[in-house]
Amino acid sequence: MRVLMSGASGLLGTVLSQALETRGDGVTALARKDALSNEKQISWQPGRALDPALVSGFDAVIHLAGESVVGRWTTAKKQRIRDSRVLGTRTLAEAAARAAQKPAIFLAASAIGYYGNRDDEILGETSSSGTGFLAETCREWEAAAGPVQQAGIRLIHARIGVVLSKKGGALDKMLLPFRLGFGGRLGSGKQWWSWIHIDDIVGAMLHIMNNENVRGAVNLTSPNPVTNSEFTSILGKVLSRPVIFPVPEFALQLAMGEMGKEVLLGSQRVQPRKLIGDGYSFKFPQLSGALENLLR
Repeated sequence: MRVLMSGASGLLGTVLSQALETRGDGVTALARKDALSNEKQISWQPGRALDPALVSGFDAVIHLAGESVVGRWTTAKKQRIRDSRVLGTRTLAEAAARAAQKPAIFLAASAIGYYGNRDDEILGETSSSGTGFLAETCREWEAAAGPVQQAGIRLIHARIGVVLSKKGGALDKMLLPFRLGFGGRLGSGKQWWSWIHIDDIVGAMLHIMNNENVRGAVNLTSPNPVTNSEFTSILGKVLSRPVIFPVPEFALQLAMGEMGKEVLLGSQRVQPRKLIGDGYSFKFPQLSGALENLLR
């Protein structure tokens, strides 16, 4: 396959590009910088019209680019988070929809933040969207791909959970305090964390690309989410470190503001029903096995 990918240099994009090239696919990166367009790289700017001819002839478009949600959500930060996702998706979707040779699939990253804070409710792909900044952003993000669906291209919204990787992401930021023995639950620890090993994100995306019957929203999470208390306990055991320093909710909100409330204290108990129903076999369905693979 010929694959056009945004965010190819990011955490997920790097691993996914390697997996695609290993199986014989060609990957062309969308680069947000001034550069000559060639078979390895196409220059683009989210929010500026992209020549449909540059998208024509690709078998798949994978859109992963977006501003990190980590950090204090100032007004400017929230605008960058929203614009990087909504404008970037719309730019690519409109180009793909108008291409002379349209791609067969348009796979766009989304997030389980779509569901908002839902306590213990079990959430599948057909569950309603929630409230809050992330839920609102995800709804706009997914809606921005509308031109793709109208053009008859198979559209996937990959709602990604908490990514576990040894090269970055949420786990990387947690390791230092845990290794020093200062790890502990966040707030009450009762909030659900729907996690996924990065190898399973890649495996699931390749599975989706190969299976034409998979369409629409797809939850990319392990089938076994855990509470934050369970997550911290298992991480402590894998690292052979005590887990005795809980972080009070007020301290998290004081330090991180709205981001701490929605991302760290928000609860999403998500099930990957479409992946399971379509026969995807998870490499790391249990958190203990995932953490041992990454950390030992």
